[in-house]
Amino acid sequence: MKPLVKLGLGLAIAGAIATFFFADNLGRSAAPAVQYTSLKGEQLTQASLKGKVVLVNFWYPSCVGCVSETPKLVATHHKFKGRDFATVGVTMNIDPPQVINAFAERFQIPYFIALDIDGSIAQRFGDVRLAPTSFLIDKQGRIVRRYLGEPDFEQLHALIEEKLKES
Repeated sequence: MKPLVKLGLGLAIAGAIATFFFADNLGRSAAPAVQYTSLKGEQLTQASLKGKVVLVNFWYPSCVGCVSETPKLVATHHKFKGRDFATVGVTMNIDPPQVINAFAERFQIPYFIALDIDGSIAQRFGDVRLAPTSFLIDKQGRIVRRYLGEPDFEQLHALIEEKLKES
């Protein structure tokens, strides 16, 4: 077997194992108390989102998987808009702000985009290093699910619906 094929196979197996251990096995830990700063300098805290179901997505514009899932994230945001739901896109410190701005304009991203310039937000969410990575947080501020890679959006929407019904 060629070395690149072995490497690819190894990475695929490692990804599957990571998904098994990290996707559903968070034990509903509290979301970290972080402060988000937008591209425009606006501030948002995780605490201010309590009472909403929140999807926090770590991404960057030059990430192929991130580009692929962005239209689906935008559609998800629109689908649940006005129903105690919020989306926060956290840009990892890979691409410069002007590239992030151009990407946000190109995809007409309607949700809050935070810059994680020093990586502290990713660190607080369990040292996120792979993109895309998303977290679904319930109304009580607990992490319900972690997604490594693009989520199955049909299943994600069903879980959001379920969490929106909870008080």
